[in-house]
Amino acid sequence: MHTKTRHNYNVIKMPRSKAKIVCPIFEDTGYPYQGLGIKLGDPFAVTYKYYPNKHFAIEADFGKSASGLYSKYYTELFDVEIDDPDDTLEYFSHKVKSDWVGELKLLYHIDGEKISPGLQIYMGLGWEIRSLTIKYDYIAQTTPAETKFFDSELSRFTQGIEAVLGIEYSYFKLPISAFMELEYYVDVHKDPGWRKVQGGVGLRYVF
Repeated sequence: MHTKTRHNYNVIKMPRSKAKIVCPIFEDTGYPYQGLGIKLGDPFAVTYKYYPNKHFAIEADFGKSASGLYSKYYTELFDVEIDDPDDTLEYFSHKVKSDWVGELKLLYHIDGEKISPGLQIYMGLGWEIRSLTIKYDYIAQTTPAETKFFDSELSRFTQGIEAVLGIEYSYFKLPISAFMELEYYVDVHKDPGWRKVQGGVGLRYVF
């Protein structure tokens, strides 16, 4: 004779508000979402992201370029940007006074749940604008026997297209997401064809 044993199981029911806290961009019915935070890298920027649905997002970053990574390029710009018809000017040094970057990107997200809960992989294309103000110090030969130091301030605006590849992780107890992305920028305006690898890591508060 068999005796039936009754087991009582407590089913954990998570309300929608709690589910959003555990993983803010995990719940399909919660879209659209927005994210606001900080990006560390090149550029160092304030970052905003709008998630209209599960697969697409629009990201906007605005901040300062990591000028130290461009030192060689800015040195080479002296010969391009400073007017020297007689070829008598000699570069001495430069100082970056401002180096602002703005980015707008359209991204496609792929669910990475099979790798890790809360993980998304994304890729996309964007447009970047760059505004540079730089002061050059240089030497000029004023007479056959005399040279003097001069300086000149240059303001430069350029823009180009960029490709983006990144990952975003959001399985936290707080409504935040962490991300890491790699960008490939190609200038199409002031220096067509000039290329630069950029990227960074950051956090956004998701609401």
